[in-house]
Amino acid sequence: MEVVRSKLVSADLMPAADSAQSGWERLARYLNGFGMSLDLSQPIRRFAGGLANRNYLVVLDGQPTVLRRPPDGELPPGAHDMEREHRILSRLSNALPFVPRGLHYCDDRSVIGVPFQLIEYRPGLVIRGTDLSQLEGREGAPDALSEMLVATLAALHGVDAREAGLEDLGRPEGFIGRAIAGWSRRGVLVADGAALQALLQDNSRWLLRQTFRVRPPTLLHCDFKLDNLILEPRTLAPVALVDWDMGTRGDPLFDLATLLSYWAEPNDPPALHRLQQMPTVNSGFWRRARVAERYAALTGTDLDDLLAMRVLALFKLGIVFLQLHRQWLNGAVKDDRYADFAALGEDILLIARDVSNGSEG
Repeated sequence: MEVVRSKLVSADLMPAADSAQSGWERLARYLNGFGMSLDLSQPIRRFAGGLANRNYLVVLDGQPTVLRRPPDGELPPGAHDMEREHRILSRLSNALPFVPRGLHYCDDRSVIGVPFQLIEYRPGLVIRGTDLSQLEGREGAPDALSEMLVATLAALHGVDAREAGLEDLGRPEGFIGRAIAGWSRRGVLVADGAALQALLQDNSRWLLRQTFRVRPPTLLHCDFKLDNLILEPRTLAPVALVDWDMGTRGDPLFDLATLLSYWAEPNDPPALHRLQQMPTVNSGFWRRARVAERYAALTGTDLDDLLAMRVLALFKLGIVFLQLHRQWLNGAVKDDRYADFAALGEDILLIARDVSNGSEG
């Protein structure tokens, strides 16, 4: 068990007091029924990072394994789909080396109170937010990370969904139209006040007036960003792409636009800096235009409607932060980081409107 212990110590884990989860004994009995042994003599600890789903490091059959579950409380429609994620991971791992294997899915809420899944654990480096301290002294790391992000996204979009056994994942026909309508509906549910509702309508109506290209669908991650990648510490190559609960098939430019919605630049509006989702304001990181150009060179994808797609990605992102704030208001989450998310969500929606009228890059 020494190998297991060393991996547990090196993982990015929260203090034991912050890792509480009831039902571990029930979980052990449940897994035993499937011939799996959960080692309760090892501490079960929650991974740090993330704003919604909870990930725990457990020892299963002598190996470190990730238990992943949704947050408590009422969840937004279509969000935190453990079954969808397990289906993707259990198949896509055969096609891409940087996708961890899905090991088991359980929809029986009597076990730990929510659906959950078990996923192969892959240790490595995770760069969270804007903190580059782990790469101090490594000249060229921002450039390497920029290239790695674009190349990894291109590799995902190059997978043949049929060969991966995911040819019936999602409904790619009409994907963009449903995304606009779906996020508009979700926004109405969490937008408080007439001014915010009007801002949502402005963005939604603008998006509905746009002409989006029809492209062959690809597999989509739908939340592709740096902290959803676990990296090999020396080479910065991707070891695991995680957080697949929104994965589907659709227009590949939507994934690129999602990445760009997190890709803050030094001269961006303050709200994009407050996001603190990626360290791209630091010297050496590419600018968004170069990211898009490199993606087009690697995939051959035209970028005619990238501006409209970026507005859609920002529209979605603003609403996601409104949803997260609502979960905090409802008491489903206790993390005080959520307290300012309503203001941040509204500011991102304002940026989406500025991008649509050409007054922001």
